[in-house]
Amino acid sequence: MFTIFIYVNDKKILDAQSRKLENLEERLIEAEESNKTLKGENLNLQYFSLSNNEEAISYFEERGIDAIELAQLVENEIISRNQADRDNELVPFAGMEGKMRINKIKILNHKWIIADFTDGTYWGELFITYDIDENSNLVLNTEKSFLYPSSN
Repeated sequence: MFTIFIYVNDKKILDAQSRKLENLEERLIEAEESNKTLKGENLNLQYFSLSNNEEAISYFEERGIDAIELAQLVENEIISRNQADRDNELVPFAGMEGKMRINKIKILNHKWIIADFTDGTYWGELFITYDIDENSNLVLNTEKSFLYPSSN
């Protein structure tokens, strides 16, 4: 009788452990599939990016410019134009609820940048072109912009 009790009890424990193991294996398969999907999405998101654009990188290398250093310079220059006492000069809209600031920047290639800006209430996006002039100065020009309509 005691042996039967131990057998039944151990079988219940073994069955429970087997169900847990199967559940974990299913979750692992789902996580691997999700990871594969996210990797594919990440590759798509990185398609328009200076760091993954061989032609754009070659364009700068032929001019003796390190593309990675330039990208950092461009980002620093744009963000440094966010001043405490005035709107960022690249944003063609005056802040209504505060000063207009550029928040996020994405360098698409060797000529184009997109950026996000806000005054804390209103926000929009910019299309900026950039180049390095003959004196090795960074030249930034806001080409297009829009302000999202207020939801108030």
